[in-house]
Amino acid sequence: MGSPSIPALLVTANVGSIFEDPSEMLKIWTEEFLSTVTKLDPKFIALHCQEVGGKNYENSMKHVEHFVKLLMLSNELRLFDKIRVFLDEDYSSAENFTALGNLYFIHESLENVLIWDFNDLKFVPVEGKEINSGNIEAVVTKEKAKFPQDFFPECKWSRKGFMRTRWSLQGTVLDLINIHLFHDASNFIAMESYPSVYCKNRRRALEHTLQRFHNDTYGKAPYFVFGDFNFRTDTESVIKKLTEGLTTTRLQNNKNNDHTKLQFANEESELVLTVGKKEFNHLDHQKVFLTPSPTWLKPFDKELEAFDKYLTEYPITFPPSYPFEEKILHARSYMQTRCPAWCDRVLMSHTAKQLVSEDDRVEYGLIGLDTCMGDHKPVFLDFHILVNE
Repeated sequence: MGSPSIPALLVTANVGSIFEDPSEMLKIWTEEFLSTVTKLDPKFIALHCQEVGGKNYENSMKHVEHFVKLLMLSNELRLFDKIRVFLDEDYSSAENFTALGNLYFIHESLENVLIWDFNDLKFVPVEGKEINSGNIEAVVTKEKAKFPQDFFPECKWSRKGFMRTRWSLQGTVLDLINIHLFHDASNFIAMESYPSVYCKNRRRALEHTLQRFHNDTYGKAPYFVFGDFNFRTDTESVIKKLTEGLTTTRLQNNKNNDHTKLQFANEESELVLTVGKKEFNHLDHQKVFLTPSPTWLKPFDKELEAFDKYLTEYPITFPPSYPFEEKILHARSYMQTRCPAWCDRVLMSHTAKQLVSEDDRVEYGLIGLDTCMGDHKPVFLDFHILVNE
């Protein structure tokens, strides 16, 4: 008989683009998520969303309530009688708004579940269903922060930040952190060197956040940090690898530097790769990047290496989670805008890894490879949490 444990499912999902077409996408997305829940049969579910309400949040925020209802009223989650939802939706408050959403579903069979009160510095029982939405600054069972403005001087309205909750599950204490780091704005800047300026910005923000947890006023706890890290591959080296033996042409549009392009052709003058500010287009784009996990690309996924001291991850055996087509009929195709990358991750502290039962199944994967889930495919970690009882 193994140690007592709780089947858990941690999911990270950048849901921004499903709010661009809510009438179709919300239903498709939730059905795919719920079928994963049914298949894996967890008793504790943590769903961390980024870009809740989408890019045009002033118009789309009203659809978030519908999204939460679809999940809460679903047949698949009917036995999850304890729910905690934290939705940071107050976009009128620029200095606080992160567009993060942390949703937790706890099965009726699970007893002795507590959540941390960051104000009174104590655990409180989790009973019933509670939705915290709109302006959630005063909600005491979460900690939330935007990254300091000087971390991204070029982005005046960046919504990037983190939101954390702390749990005691049958005596086992752990932190669950939702995070959204900065993206790559231009392929040209990304390919100048490694680490790129974008990579350095992400590194500073993540370092800043992890330092905060390591010097915690609330006492240290093992933590899982899962969100949209926006980790990219070493673009300069990827392009070098893809264009070995090819000739390069620069197309310059004098009116507007944004229209500069690099083209790489083979000896037959066949165009193999085109790189623009927001274009990354390979002749065999889907074949090159989608084959189950493109093992040739994985060595260029290096951003996590700077955090070996703090963080670890289960082996990635799935294709890059971003950027997928947002068209329902092209669910399995990458957009030709960026080099595909493993942006969405479930990472953990070394102490958190010790809470994973190695006697049980551990699965790290993508949700909805054959279904349109927006430009990011959700990423999940399915495992059993060892408990003290």
